Amino acid sequence: MYAIIETGGKQYKVAEGDVITVEKLGVEAGSEFVFDKVLVLSNEGELSVGAPYVSGASVSASVVGEGKAKKVIIYKYKSKKGFHKKRGHRQPFTKLQISKITL
Repeated sequence: MYAIIETGGKQYKVAEGDVITVEKLGVEAGSEFVFDKVLVLSNEGELSVGAPYVSGASVSASVVGEGKAKKVIIYKYKSKKGFHKKRGHRQPFTKLQISKITL
C-alpha cells in the first residue's frame, strides 16, 4: 500500500514506515501530522486517482524532528568589473515517519 501526497508544493510517494523530509511544517517533535491532500492511493493492486484529491483519504505521520539542509552557496560574478557577491542558504525541513494510510 502506498500513496502520493502533496505538501509544500511538492509530491512525495510514501508507504507505511517510510521516513521522509519535507518543507518545514512548524510542528514540534513527537506530535502527529495528518496529510489530507492525497493525489493517488494504491491498495492491493487497486489504484484510486483523485481529481485533484482522493476524497476521504488521509496519511498520518509522526514528527521525528526538524533541521536545516546542507548549505548551498550562491555566487554572483561579473567579469572585468570587480563585482563579486557570495551568499549562503540552508533550507529548513521537517523529518516525518509515516505511520498510517487510511481510505
